[in-house]
Amino acid sequence: MSVVENVGLDRAELLRFITAGSVDDGKSTLIGRLLHDSKSIFEDQLSSIAHTSSKRGMEKVDLSLLTDGLQAEREQGITIDVAYRYFTTPKRKFIIADTPGHEQYTRNMVTGASTANLAIILIDARKGVLTQSRRHAFLASLVGIPHLVVAVNKMDLMDYSQDVFERICADFAAFAQRLGLRSIDYIPMSALLGDMVVERGDRLDWYTGRPLLELLESIDIEHDLNTKDFRFPVQWVCRPQTEALHDFRGYMGRIESGVVRKGDAVTVLPSGLTSHIKEILFYNDTLESAFAPQSVTLTIEDHLDISRGDMLVNTGKSPRTIREFDAMLCWLSESGFDPRRKYIVKHTTRMVKGLIARIDYRVDVNTMDHEMTDTLSMNDIARVGMKVQLPLVVDAYANNHGTGCFILIDEVSNNTVAAGMICDSED
Repeated sequence: MSVVENVGLDRAELLRFITAGSVDDGKSTLIGRLLHDSKSIFEDQLSSIAHTSSKRGMEKVDLSLLTDGLQAEREQGITIDVAYRYFTTPKRKFIIADTPGHEQYTRNMVTGASTANLAIILIDARKGVLTQSRRHAFLASLVGIPHLVVAVNKMDLMDYSQDVFERICADFAAFAQRLGLRSIDYIPMSALLGDMVVERGDRLDWYTGRPLLELLESIDIEHDLNTKDFRFPVQWVCRPQTEALHDFRGYMGRIESGVVRKGDAVTVLPSGLTSHIKEILFYNDTLESAFAPQSVTLTIEDHLDISRGDMLVNTGKSPRTIREFDAMLCWLSESGFDPRRKYIVKHTTRMVKGLIARIDYRVDVNTMDHEMTDTLSMNDIARVGMKVQLPLVVDAYANNHGTGCFILIDEVSNNTVAAGMICDSED
């Protein structure tokens, strides 16, 4: 079996996904149903939410309480923070991020979506495709989520109508053509009653597709990771200087993408120096090959000047080394953008001083219209031009998430103020 095949098998064991949608579409209830019906909650948890549900005068257990962990969320019946939950089936492991539906928490959704393989967009069957549905689909495409599941929820309140489901699917598909998503699946369901979540139920006979959990267990995410382009940002230069290892020099870090093999020709960027891989060390073992996202120590044949922030790549397959680039930026800070303030750009393991040289436009996340502006406030998403003091080794975010993203740090407060995704030079 090849190393690339091994990468796929390793990645296929874990699926990260988010749920998103409008307020009261049933995101938290859906996650609660998944956890409950897959037997992934403890008896004391079930007892606790049953008690809370009873205090509220509910006849049935409110499964949404499994994810609404903050007191404010429980009091208001909304999701504010990103709530992570974990569960396992015999076929796959899952990490769920329950993301907020309100526009004022856009930054929270972008944070939760940044590592996801798949997004579930819930749509209330009574209301159809709303502005928030389109906004969340756009944000999912912006952060590079390749797979989308449109869950038309609360079908029980529409008598499980096939016509209602097909009309909503057609409306969403017309909008989604602009997003460039790799795959979209549509599922009718009732998260409250459990139809088409874990089990099919007996009230949606006209739907021939798979229940949600079966789809999540089988969807192919092997190609979501870039296995072609080797990228290894150096995090630490290891020099033990012990009697046994007084000449040892290893380069420690995490492989962001691709595969590396013993003997491979590599180039060190930004210097452009070349060498060959001598050893691949993983804990106490020596490997013949390694792949993303493994953390390893590499040694090379030659003594080169390499330090933290440098990057090892395949010789002949170098990314861009630049000091100016375009990016889509999500402003995270409660303090707005100030052109007079100094910022630090953290890209992989490299930190350099930088600035926002221009703001091309701000995106209206509800309509995707472009608005001219010279300011950025919390939750704004904008296309900007960046300049940095020292060169960065980058890929376009669409091709390589690990080397295509960065964060902006306020130099005075040391707070993270923005997250960015590097655009292709031809975009």
